[in-house]
Amino acid sequence: MSLFFKLVDDTYQPTSAGYGLLVMLFIFALIATCFFTGKDHKNHFSVKQLVFAAMCVTLAMITSMIKIWEMPMGGAVTLFSMFFITFVGYLYGVRAGLTSALAYGLLQLIIGPYIISIPQLICDYILAFGALGVSGLFSRFKHGMSLGYIAGVLGRLFFAVLSGVIFFGQYAPEGMSAFRYSLVYNGSYLGAEAVLTFAILCVPAVRNAFTRIKYLANEEDVREQLHLAS
Repeated sequence: MSLFFKLVDDTYQPTSAGYGLLVMLFIFALIATCFFTGKDHKNHFSVKQLVFAAMCVTLAMITSMIKIWEMPMGGAVTLFSMFFITFVGYLYGVRAGLTSALAYGLLQLIIGPYIISIPQLICDYILAFGALGVSGLFSRFKHGMSLGYIAGVLGRLFFAVLSGVIFFGQYAPEGMSAFRYSLVYNGSYLGAEAVLTFAILCVPAVRNAFTRIKYLANEEDVREQLHLAS
C-alpha cells in the first residue's frame, strides 16, 4: 500500500505512483473501449464510436459534479450522471459498456477517492461503477435504453449495499441491521436519481433524441448491414 497509497486522516490517498497507476489503468480501459465499440466480427476500430463513448464518459464525469442532493457520508443525487454511462452500453453492447463504466470508475477514483482498504476500493469504484455497464445486455431490446438503465442502477446498488454492509455497517443506528441501513442509505440517493432520470426520459422529445443519437452513433454499421443485405 505504501508505494501507491498513503494513510491520511484514517483514509488512504493515492501517492504520485498511485495516481500514475490509476491513469495507466484509465488509459487501458479507454483502449479496450476502442476495440469493443466495433460491432463486426473483427472488432473493427471506429474513431466515431470511440468519440461517442468518450463523450458519454466525459458528460457523466461533469454531471456527477453537479449534485442536486448530497448524502452526509458519501453518495449524491447527480444530474443524471449514471445515465450517460449506461447509454454507452445501449449504443455498443455490454463489452463497450463495461469498459467505459470501468474507465468512469477509475476517473472517479482519480478525482475524488475515499479509500479505507483495497477490498473497499474494488467494491466501490471498480465493481459498483463498473456494474453500470451491464446496460449493454439490453442494447438490442425494444426498450433497451430504459431496461439497461434499470439493470445498471440495480447493479451499482447491489455493490453499494454490499460495501455498506461489509465496510460501513458500524455506522448503522442502534436497532437497525447493517443490511437495512445500507439499503436505505444507498437506495435513497440512487433511487431518487433514477426517478428523476426516468421523468426526463419519459418526455417524447428527449426519448426520440436519444434514439436518433443511437442511429447516428451506429450509422456506419447500419449502412454496412444494408449493403450486405442488398
